[in-house]
Amino acid sequence: MAKIPFPPFKPEIISDLAEQTSKLLPNEKSREELHRSLQLMVQGTLSKLDIVTREEFDAQTAVLQKTRAKVEQLEQQLDALIAQLNKKQ
Repeated sequence: MAKIPFPPFKPEIISDLAEQTSKLLPNEKSREELHRSLQLMVQGTLSKLDIVTREEFDAQTAVLQKTRAKVEQLEQQLDALIAQLNKKQ
């Protein structure tokens, strides 16, 4: 299964989300516990997704472009060689 490119993701987003949600609770202990729980839950969920970072996606795109260029070059060389063989026959 192909991996889906994922927009740049900053771990601070998880922490910010957990912090904002925990502010809804009245006491400090509940907030800290919720903050930790949410952070672990979101990190766990993200780690299970079949995604790649933007950097990985861009690197693979560059490799693919180079490979395509090389294939096109080799196809042209092959066509030229076939043309030469056909002329000699």
